[in-house]
Amino acid sequence: MKNSILSIMIVVITLLVGKGFAHEGHIKNDASNLAVSLVFDQQGQLWRAHVLDGFVFVDQSSDRGKTFSKRVKVNQRPQKIAAKGEERPKIAIAPNGDVYLTWTQGLSKPSSGYIWFSRSSDGGEHFDEPMIVHQDRAEITHRFDALNVAPNGVITVAWVDERDLALAEITKDRSAGAAIYYARSFDRGATFEKEQKLADSSCECCRIAMTNKPDGTAVAMWRHVFEGGERDHMIAEVPKAGMVPQLNRATFGHWKINGCPHHGGALAIGENASGWWGYHLAYFDGKDKKPGLYYSRMDGNAWVTSPAKKFGNHTQQARYPTVLSMGDKVWLAWLETGADNMNKVMGLTSLDGGKTWSDAGILLNAGLQTDDPQLLQFKETVFLVVNTKEGLKVRALQ
Repeated sequence: MKNSILSIMIVVITLLVGKGFAHEGHIKNDASNLAVSLVFDQQGQLWRAHVLDGFVFVDQSSDRGKTFSKRVKVNQRPQKIAAKGEERPKIAIAPNGDVYLTWTQGLSKPSSGYIWFSRSSDGGEHFDEPMIVHQDRAEITHRFDALNVAPNGVITVAWVDERDLALAEITKDRSAGAAIYYARSFDRGATFEKEQKLADSSCECCRIAMTNKPDGTAVAMWRHVFEGGERDHMIAEVPKAGMVPQLNRATFGHWKINGCPHHGGALAIGENASGWWGYHLAYFDGKDKKPGLYYSRMDGNAWVTSPAKKFGNHTQQARYPTVLSMGDKVWLAWLETGADNMNKVMGLTSLDGGKTWSDAGILLNAGLQTDDPQLLQFKETVFLVVNTKEGLKVRALQ
């Protein structure tokens, strides 16, 4: 049996398709936890957010992760902070250099939580007193936070929210799932507008992927509960004030499972010399005959590639894809585990906007204990970053 928790999770998904399993709290304060978030700033500093003993810490590296500065504590009072698998603190750098953090605090009831935010306006030396971004303070699910900062500085925080599930409890309609809510700040995180609903019927425990259109519009993709209990992905732009969200189905695996796969997707903007054309999507699909990882292009609301491209070796638990695009060049990376229980980061590259792809190859040998891989960009260079028990590993791919 694989001793990797992530590997076991994928095996469970495959075995339990159609049988169902309950969603869980997924909070554990573990000093050895490898879940981190990373981002480059405009000067090439690599910033890291991680959790230790109930506190969010931030530090930075000027040598591509070989050494880090003294870490700075963000929250001054300890919390039960989600930092494992699909949940972890998020870090983002604004165009003006502000540093933004979000995280999920676990509450006493199972699967309940609050979404917190803090910022630094002095280069990460100090962080403001954290605030809860949503006005709803019921002890329910507000979890799986996603943080997006647009080029114009607008901050969008999205999360999975179960405030509307009370009606489903009354009607006994458990297939309704949770919902996606969001809150925005237009003043560099000093305040957030009252949260709004983006969509009903989201999956309960999959992370939300976010990106921006060239005009700065925030775009979210999440695993959705469609009619008949199918758990495919939905995509939507965060609408302007007073506008109704326009939801578009993004994947069509028609996977029916009465429970959450704990396996969110990845999203990147699709652009070329002519401008924006749509999105690159990477995701896990547990469809009965061909479970595994898939890639799709989405041209506005219309498909460009059909069927979706399957990638990765499912017999080696191919999982947790990440995607990054730079014009017509696209990178895919994901984790696999060999028969020796050793993890490796695999990768594919496309030079024509995802229409054709290179053969898969090993990008990094990551050892026994490994966090999800992350693809990051600094100027014209793409980096693969993965946190391991032996330390942070960084490789320039271009």
